Amino acid sequence: MTSPSSGPSCSSSWTAGTGEDGPAVATTRAPTRERARPRPRGSASRRRRAPSRQQVVQRRRIAALSVLTVITLAYLVWFTPLLGVSTVEVTGARAVGEQRVRAAADVPLDHPMLRLDTDAIAARVAALPGVAGVDVSRSWPSTVTVTVTERRAVAYHDGGDGIRLVDSAGVLFQRVEAAPEGLPRLEVLDPGPADDETTAATGALASLPAELAEQVVAVAATTAGSVEFELTGDRTVRWGDAEQNGYKARVLGVLLGQDGTVFDVSSPELPTVS
Repeated sequence: MTSPSSGPSCSSSWTAGTGEDGPAVATTRAPTRERARPRPRGSASRRRRAPSRQQVVQRRRIAALSVLTVITLAYLVWFTPLLGVSTVEVTGARAVGEQRVRAAADVPLDHPMLRLDTDAIAARVAALPGVAGVDVSRSWPSTVTVTVTERRAVAYHDGGDGIRLVDSAGVLFQRVEAAPEGLPRLEVLDPGPADDETTAATGALASLPAELAEQVVAVAATTAGSVEFELTGDRTVRWGDAEQNGYKARVLGVLLGQDGTVFDVSSPELPTVS
């Protein structure tokens, strides 16, 4: 009789042999390895199909048509009357005259708008007597607008070449038959925009408010610092130079309320009346 073993117990797997007389043999199973599953293909790994010949030909046709369209439009706009000048509008030319401005501007009709030389047009109009400034602009699709800023007369000069109007910059810009009513006489030796005496006199005159300017009969200057006004009622204003014109005008407005014939505002901080 065999006694049971008192040692530690162990476990193992047993597999019976297939032979009739073979002994039972103990076997150990090897671990089973799982097959690696194929990874799903992402969008980055997908192969793009190459464009077909038909697609390539179609893309080339589209590109060629686009280039041809751009070239055609550029030619039509730049060289044909498609967007050419059809209308010329003139504004601001009241004294100068609209027809004179049109003739001087000489804008060619049907000329492509993009190729129009607006600077040349403005220069031709600016050469007209009485024009102080010109702006030429395009109004699409086919209108050119010429805006004129006219000179405003502040005085007149009666010289050997007749009576001419003078603006605030000292420019003599228009001959007239007779001295205009309401404008003072400019008395300087050599009138013109480059003459210091002229610009000092006209600048001082232009700074006067309307109620004072209406009283001026004549403005004279022998130097740029000796401007004088002759007012109605045999009154004289010693203005001096063309500095602090606005201040002098305000002081003169107060002084004229006092009795006197000579009003000196050449130093507006210390005016005098005599």
